[in-house]
Amino acid sequence: MTFSNEIETLIRARYPILYVVSPEESRVQQVLVEIANRRQKKAFEWSFSTGIVTAGTSIQLQKHRAAASKDPLVALDQVIDQAEPAIYIFKDFHPFLSRNNFAIIRKLKEIALQLKNSFKTIVLIAPVLEIPTELEKEITVLNFPLPTRDDLGELLDRIIADVKEYKHVRIELDEHGRQRLLQAALGLTLGEAENVFAKIIVKDERLSGDDVNEVFAEKQQIIRKSGLLEYYATDESFSQVGGLTVLKDWLQKRAVAFTDEARAFGLPAPKGILLLGVQGCGKSLCAKAVSCLWQLPLLRFDMGRMFGSLVGSSEENVRRAINVAESVAPAVLWVDEIDKAFAGSQGSGMTDGGTTARVFGTFLTWLSEKTAPVFVVTTANDITQLPAELLRKGRLDEIFFVDLPSVEERREIIAIHLAKRNRDPANFNLDALAERCENFSGAEIEQAVISALYDAFYARQDITDEFLLQALTETVPLAKTMDEQISRLRSWTEGRARNASVPRAAGGGTQHRRMEL
Repeated sequence: MTFSNEIETLIRARYPILYVVSPEESRVQQVLVEIANRRQKKAFEWSFSTGIVTAGTSIQLQKHRAAASKDPLVALDQVIDQAEPAIYIFKDFHPFLSRNNFAIIRKLKEIALQLKNSFKTIVLIAPVLEIPTELEKEITVLNFPLPTRDDLGELLDRIIADVKEYKHVRIELDEHGRQRLLQAALGLTLGEAENVFAKIIVKDERLSGDDVNEVFAEKQQIIRKSGLLEYYATDESFSQVGGLTVLKDWLQKRAVAFTDEARAFGLPAPKGILLLGVQGCGKSLCAKAVSCLWQLPLLRFDMGRMFGSLVGSSEENVRRAINVAESVAPAVLWVDEIDKAFAGSQGSGMTDGGTTARVFGTFLTWLSEKTAPVFVVTTANDITQLPAELLRKGRLDEIFFVDLPSVEERREIIAIHLAKRNRDPANFNLDALAERCENFSGAEIEQAVISALYDAFYARQDITDEFLLQALTETVPLAKTMDEQISRLRSWTEGRARNASVPRAAGGGTQHRRMEL
């Protein structure tokens, strides 16, 4: 059932007071006026600056209206006095629903009883939900959905039609580019989408499918205002990630999962993955690369920001952060080192009054029940700190084990880091270098390349194999001091997680690399 059908059904059923949560009051009002016209009812709107006026009355005419109905109590009295069937739209009424305004709360409660026997309905529109306990049984809450792809498409068509008369503005939108732009704009209000489309045209004097980053910048504003999530503007791609072919292939197959064609095919949006493995092997880098591959904004979920000093504030912060992520969806939500974030959740009742456990429960419930296209990428190093509830199928699509790179992957990683620093990998003996850095993580290989560059610069020479071999020789890999932990991790992942680099064997198992540590 669409929002329009749902709210019309409630109005016909004589629900007295409806509360629509939305920042787009003009879109909500348009729907309500259309319903009023169909039901042969009048439509009135109220705000603290205008009082009660006919819905859609221009600002110039509003100035000449009597100011008496600006008072909420007077306005509510007028609702009772009006005999004809009507819909009354009250905008930003939530500040008057605090406990300090008991007279207004009582008046609404009395009106609710009277409206049930009339053909009049009060609709409150506000960007936040604030309902006093006294009115919980009298008010019905509805959430107004954000614009669909079709809504955004109609807006884009209107903008293109408006700018066609300007010869210097180029419209370079083929069907693929149009879909990319609309996909990026999902999660914005119509006003925000109109602003960002206009910004692109004014800035570049053109409109194309390559302007998705400008749309992401608009979403960045929404995230900044929340103060709970971090927006990551990243240009990391999987071309900068060595190895992990199984993980890359899995993600590549799901790159088109957020399209209408995927929905029509019966595919749900992917939920998320857990990247479990050795430190420094590219788990966080993969989270950033997913954003680039799928052309979606990357949000970082910092659990440290969630915990507040007031009882209940931590759980509320998690819910607010989730709402922000869903409001800019489709998006990638990156939860780094989730094992540390929720460490001790099982014994939380003895240490922090159960706050960590409740926060973790809120997050897990959302993972299971979420319908918004928010792809969650979680990373972890320590399996002993992972709550069993997180690993259940249905909360995440897959668990990938990121092992130390094989010799082929080390060769690829060395080549990537040399190329990033404007060196031609073909000028180096990559095979010998890859053999020399056995049991190195990707991060350790990168730091060895940087160290070799420092040595070469100090010697007033360009970097050579000798500088690289010397830097690798001087590096002590973390794997040597973590022999037992890595072995335990590999043993645990056998049969529980997919290896991010090695395909499953024909018998269904995974062919793990065997390395001497």
